[in-house]
Parts: sequence; structure tokens; C-alpha cells
Amino acid sequence: MNSGSRGFLVVVLVIVGVVGTVFSQESEPVVLPETSQYKSPKTKVWFNTYGNIRIGKRFFWDAQTHFRFEETKSTPFIGQIGQIYNRHAIGYIFNKKTNFRLGGVVRINFNTDEDSEDRNVVPEWRIWHQYQFAMPFYSAMLYHRIRIEHRWSQGFAEDSDYIFRNRWRYMFRAKIPLNNNKLSPKTLYVSPEAELIMQSGKEVVGSPMEDLRLTTTVGYILTPRLTVAAGALYSQGQERSNPGYFHQGWTLRFHMYYSPDFRKVKNKLPDVHLTD
Repeated sequence: MNSGSRGFLVVVLVIVGVVGTVFSQESEPVVLPETSQYKSPKTKVWFNTYGNIRIGKRFFWDAQTHFRFEETKSTPFIGQIGQIYNRHAIGYIFNKKTNFRLGGVVRINFNTDEDSEDRNVVPEWRIWHQYQFAMPFYSAMLYHRIRIEHRWSQGFAEDSDYIFRNRWRYMFRAKIPLNNNKLSPKTLYVSPEAELIMQSGKEVVGSPMEDLRLTTTVGYILTPRLTVAAGALYSQGQERSNPGYFHQGWTLRFHMYYSPDFRKVKNKLPDVHLTD
């Protein structure tokens, strides 16, 4: 067997092992409903900031902060704060169209059940790594993003234990300029995207599809270092506690992308596609 065949066999065995891990976890049986049941859509609003701060020739600091609001019984969309994300990572620029990141997340979860007597706030911890590939297509850019998260979360009940899950995320996104032939300052663009989020772990019984997100965003590139955008997201996914039930929601999203670079001009690389 030559080295190429051995390499291919190793890749196949790794894929088989990952798939087996996702779908063969041991746990208690779950009673399914006779038919799939969709819950009423929830409405949400997200305010997100994305910072890519250059700290070296090949390295950058990914600093993200998200404020996520969701409906209450009396107020749709901005009802009350649901989560606050602090997601950070150190990124490596492999080349102009490829970059990788590794870091951690602290998510603060707020109890949005107005009738609940449980705790109001609990933290959630994650380790994440991401692999992004950009592809030029005429005047547009296409992006493939693979993100893997290792997640420790707990419920709002006082005696809740932390549970561990893995999240396997793939996103495809396009950025299409509307008033220019390239993505440059003073350009308005539209950005459709689709992301599939799968999950695995001993607590995941028959519900591997956590979320399917379909989004359209409109953005404006103010300067090479600053972009603003807004859009609408529809999502649906299986409930972890019972895979026969599906949650769904409509979300308004507002973004700000900033990418300061304080190095001397002679040390700077050409522009890279980091803003997503």
C-alpha cells in the first residue's frame, strides 16, 4: 500500500469514528410524539460586534461581543436580554484567502421565563476553533466556514449539573457588491448565507440537528477597517430533550465589523478577507 492509499484510509477511519461518536451515544430512551411538532416561532434581536485586530505579520486577535434579546409575553423582538457572548480567539493568516482561529467563549445566559422561580443567570463555557476559506467569484466573494465548539452548559434550576456537548458547524456565505464591481469602501453589498449546526454528546439522544440558519444581510463598507450590516434570520432545530419537537424563530441582526491595524506600514500584509 503506497503512502497516498494509507493517507486516504486514515481519513476514512477518522470520518467513520466521528460519525459513530455523533450517532451512537448511550442514554435513556426518549418517547417521541406521533408526528413532528413545531413550536411557535420566537422573535429575537441580536446586536453583534466583530473585531479582527492585527497583532503580528500572520496573527490577529478575534474579539467578538454579542448582545441577544428575545421576546417576552408582552413585547416581541426586544423583550429582554437573553444572552451576552464574549467570544475571543487568536487567529492565524495562512494566506490571503485562508485563516484559522482557536479560542474560548463565555456566554451569560439569562432566564427569559417570566414565571420561573429558578436562577436568573447562569454562565456557559466553550472552546472553539474555526477554519475559513474565501473564494473569489466574478465581483463577489464566497466563503466556506467550519467551526467546531466544545460546550459546557447547565440549566437554570439550582441543582443543575453541567453537561458537555460538541457542536459541528458549517456555513456557506456569499458577499455580492451592489453598486461596485468589487468589495471596497463605499460599497453596498448583499450577503445570503446558510449554516447547519449539528451536535453530539451523551445528552444528545436522537436530536443531532441543533439549528439550521438561513440569513440575508445587507451591508455597507465604510472604510477598509469598518463595515456595518443588518439582516434577518430564520432558524429551526430539534429540541435536545425530545427530537420530535422543533424550535423555530425569526431574528433581526445588526453587525459592526472593525479591523484596526496599529503596525507600521512596512510590516503590513495585503488586505485579507477576515471580516466574516
